[in-house]
Amino acid sequence: MSRRIVFINQATGYLTIDVINEFAGDYNEIALITGSIRVQDIPLHEKVKVDFIVKYNRGNTIKKSISWVIGTLQIYFLLITKYRRYEKFYFTIPPASYLLALHFRSPFVLLVYDLYPEALKSFGIEKRNLIYRWWAKRNRRVFPRATRIFTLSDKMKSQILEYSDRDNVTVIPNWTAFAGLPRIGKGENRLISTFNLQDKFIVQYSGNIGQTHKVETLVEIAEMLSSSDKILFLIIGRGERLKTITSLIDEKNLKNCMVLPFRKDEDLFDALCAADLAVVTLDDKTPDVSVPSKTYNILAAGIPIMSIAAEQSEISRMVEAHQIGKNFDKNDIEGMCRFIVELNDNPDYRDSLAARSIIASQSFTRSNAKKYRDIYLEQ
Repeated sequence: MSRRIVFINQATGYLTIDVINEFAGDYNEIALITGSIRVQDIPLHEKVKVDFIVKYNRGNTIKKSISWVIGTLQIYFLLITKYRRYEKFYFTIPPASYLLALHFRSPFVLLVYDLYPEALKSFGIEKRNLIYRWWAKRNRRVFPRATRIFTLSDKMKSQILEYSDRDNVTVIPNWTAFAGLPRIGKGENRLISTFNLQDKFIVQYSGNIGQTHKVETLVEIAEMLSSSDKILFLIIGRGERLKTITSLIDEKNLKNCMVLPFRKDEDLFDALCAADLAVVTLDDKTPDVSVPSKTYNILAAGIPIMSIAAEQSEISRMVEAHQIGKNFDKNDIEGMCRFIVELNDNPDYRDSLAARSIIASQSFTRSNAKKYRDIYLEQ
């Protein structure tokens, strides 16, 4: 019997590519609907037919929302005209795309990276809001019908099960694209040599700089530690608040801060390895609904982590469980300053955290991608 499946993800990166490639050998026809494909090392299988829609806009909330709405409409059109009878594998980008499953009879799977409507809280949309209630009602119809729902943590699973009386949810953590790569020492690091940072203790934030990422906290810490000529705060990224952060640094005349544009894929591991301490932030309005995927690449680079998130968050649990750093409340500026100074002054302590990061990364490899295929096909 001929089997056909279509994957739907507006922003396709290495995680999506790894999952799709695992399915390529089991289907006669395999397709992808996406706004962009970002290859880090392993390309998309040549068998996969690609339909492009509008690219996911990582700008401000309005631009992001517009790209989501347009993308969802384009996905609906393609599913109706080309992929009506295909099995469907929805990723939650754009967030509402999986709700389209109500319009089709074919089997479907969900991979929940961010749980909506809970994630809307970061935009000020609370439970009493009409949009929130409408979305929650749709979840109660969609989730029980799914052949399988995949998500990233036990806490996310428990939230998903609030919408369904079926235990059809499986937890599979994300993974790194850099498993097994040797850490790049400072003497061989291109970023460090380019900017002459050999003698610096580098506190690095790398990623999106949006409303929910609280990068201003790093600037506040940098201001408190401005008397140290060794500690450097390196902010690498893009997003709607990049100009705000740059202006804030200039306004405070902070010489211990450096802002760089987002690194190309071929330079990403080099940039990660430049750090002595990596910063991961999570909006405390939605502490349980997402784990930043960059966390796994940080582990593979052997970098200690300072997470800024609610105590009950999944990232806080991970940092504590693997003993790879410390988690802080966003208001504990003095505590974060002390932790940074302690790591700078105590290389042995820093090295022990780095070693445990490498060990932890071995639990998050590409073998996790195969689990999606194995679990789905055994249905």
